[in-house]
Amino acid sequence: MPSRFMQMQEVADELSVSMSQVYHMVRSGELPAIKIGGRGQWRIERAKLEDYIAQKYAETADWVKENPLVGREDDIDPPS
Repeated sequence: MPSRFMQMQEVADELSVSMSQVYHMVRSGELPAIKIGGRGQWRIERAKLEDYIAQKYAETADWVKENPLVGREDDIDPPS
């Protein structure tokens, strides 16, 4: 069973992004996290990360609908 909380490096690895990108997402409030311990280490709850990913899929789907790819021949008749 995976642990409930993930370290920032684990989240960075999971999303294939840099640690600084995860830090920015956390500090901006885009990705919910908690700060724990005497040194204030950040932890991201696995369920919150999954919610974040689902939200990004929905946002991307909306963006794709609003910004269709046009002007390419294969867009009109996609390969089967």
